[in-house]
Amino acid sequence: MSKPDPELLKILVCPVTRGPLRYDEEAQELISEQAGLAFPIRDGVPVMLVEEARRLDEGGPAQPGQPA
Repeated sequence: MSKPDPELLKILVCPVTRGPLRYDEEAQELISEQAGLAFPIRDGVPVMLVEEARRLDEGGPAQPGQPA
């Protein structure tokens, strides 16, 4: 598991709300509290697609077209 670039983490924002993201090192996710989504980090690369995000309230993937 490789870590994302710290400089990249400083500039990334949530693609839904444009709000801040929190890095969860243990889960390898970027968390958007405002959107209620967790974006996965795969091989050190954040995957900032809503379709790939996990909903925080359900634990499953977000569904396109449904509010987050």
